[in-house]
Amino acid sequence: METLFVVLIGAIAAVLANRNIAVFNDGLRPIVSEHIEGRLKRRELALTAFAMSFGLVIGFGIPFTLTASIILIHSILLGTDIIGLVTPKNKWGTPAAALIGGLYGWGLVVGLEGFVKLFKHLPLNFLDPLGQVGTPVVVTFMAFPALAVAMQFNVKKGVITFVTAAIARQLAVFINESGVFKIGGNAVTLNQEGIALIVGMIFLFAYAMKEKADEGSGVDLASVFSEKVISIRKNVVYLVIIGALIAGATNLVLMAGDPISLNLLAEGKKTDAGIAAVARAIGFIPLIASTAIATGVYSPVGFTFIFVVGLFSPNVWVAVILGGLVIFIEVMLLSVVARFLDKYPGIRKSGENIRNAMTKLLEVALLIGGANASNMIAPGFGFFFIAGFYLLNEAAGRPIVRMAVGPVGAIAVGIIANILVALGIMSVPK
Repeated sequence: METLFVVLIGAIAAVLANRNIAVFNDGLRPIVSEHIEGRLKRRELALTAFAMSFGLVIGFGIPFTLTASIILIHSILLGTDIIGLVTPKNKWGTPAAALIGGLYGWGLVVGLEGFVKLFKHLPLNFLDPLGQVGTPVVVTFMAFPALAVAMQFNVKKGVITFVTAAIARQLAVFINESGVFKIGGNAVTLNQEGIALIVGMIFLFAYAMKEKADEGSGVDLASVFSEKVISIRKNVVYLVIIGALIAGATNLVLMAGDPISLNLLAEGKKTDAGIAAVARAIGFIPLIASTAIATGVYSPVGFTFIFVVGLFSPNVWVAVILGGLVIFIEVMLLSVVARFLDKYPGIRKSGENIRNAMTKLLEVALLIGGANASNMIAPGFGFFFIAGFYLLNEAAGRPIVRMAVGPVGAIAVGIIANILVALGIMSVPK
């Protein structure tokens, strides 16, 4: 059943991309829209999709999937974007996209299982140290609202947000240690990172909502792009199906929607992963809604609340039902969301700042995590390799995105360490 979920997600996502209904890569939506309106040929669209997504699949999605043995959604949906847009949009191209997408999903599952088995037979099994790549991410994630505030407003407000969130975190730690917070006589443990994250998000949206549109100056996205919204609604059935499947797969801990919740799931912290997913989903509404309304092309994961549903649902079938329902509600409310974003342009602008803040934070956290994991695999050499790898990648113009340097570097150190152990040049670390 688990394999079937992933195969169906791969097949349907590829068809959605092929029919220009939904693509996962945010940057591809405007380009798909250009093709729909006849300003871009299919061949050019296919080449652009490959150029934009292939490097992220290899350098970002797959390394994270390997470090946690859980599929990062980017691994499958960036791949199906390519598959769907490379295959022709005709009577044989669409079935071909479904077949190749399904096989791609199956390959991810089988390949992941194969890699886990392979690690056990290596001279130096570095699967456990590889899990350390994501350790700093969990703790540092709470700082992204403060960075987004600093980027959108000013550094002073960013510092205020950061300090307040840090104090909230330490208060949560104190409450947990003292056991003063009780419900029904039982001490309740607060998630300190989750508390800090919520406080930071409150500050971010409080600042953003102070920036209102001047009377009569609103863009009125709902009216300008009404045909685009109608186009998305016509395909809501297909979006409901894939939303239901992804929510179910998330409930089975087969996949995760982002590196933060993925690493929390790998540690067995499903509730904490759900809290992180909520914060990410709220933060990404402006970005995903704006691109969908303006282009008429949706995302196969919607506003990403389907991951929240999957993580908090009591079982897979409840997750499937609620996941489909959530996507349906999102699509039906697109016009309402558009009018809200018109009223509060500060929130609309915050979408891109939130994304950039998350990216910058992950670049730092994953570099630290990759260095720690590499040093556990090969003490001394690990730090040396990651530092050199990072600097040479920068000098070469970043052929590998910064966010992927830590995970890719740690995997490379593991491979090199195994070769050295096999040659007798290096001993297995204790």
